[in-house]
Amino acid sequence: MSEDNDAWLPGDASPERRIERMIRVDHAGEYGAARIYAGQLAVLGRSESAPLLRHMQAQEQVHLETFARLIGERRVRPTALLPLWNLAGFALGAATAALGAKAAMACTVAVEETIDAHYARQAASLPETEAELRDTIETFRAEEVEHRDTAIAQGAEQTPGYRLLSAAIKAGCRAAIRISERI
Repeated sequence: MSEDNDAWLPGDASPERRIERMIRVDHAGEYGAARIYAGQLAVLGRSESAPLLRHMQAQEQVHLETFARLIGERRVRPTALLPLWNLAGFALGAATAALGAKAAMACTVAVEETIDAHYARQAASLPETEAELRDTIETFRAEEVEHRDTAIAQGAEQTPGYRLLSAAIKAGCRAAIRISERI
């Protein structure tokens, strides 16, 4: 919604609706991320990876609480798909953790790379009147990149079938983003 994007065509969402969609999808995404970590910890909760997973989960919980607050303050309807993201997030986390700590980290890399790009697009599209929201998104984006970098350092890319697993998770994330913006 920079000056170049201020002109919108009939049928486009208004600037207000676009911001509502951002908040809705970011809330859904942070909810899903918290559930992924819950699933991973259900499997790896006593492993040497557990403290690291708990640290990342705690940061995601702050992100989730922030977007939950924005949902209430701005009177944005949350996605109707939270029950699905509850199950899907937990299942993805548990399934990748069942493959081992490196596969759990591969999941983190795939999710965080997708979210990094998503948050970058959002931040770039926000008008100056939404500087606080942009700053929040950029802060969370930096933490998501930190999660990705940490997961890579933990051997995520050594997971057997890494490219295939990563591509499948990224495709699922992109689909969840598109769906959660509207439903």
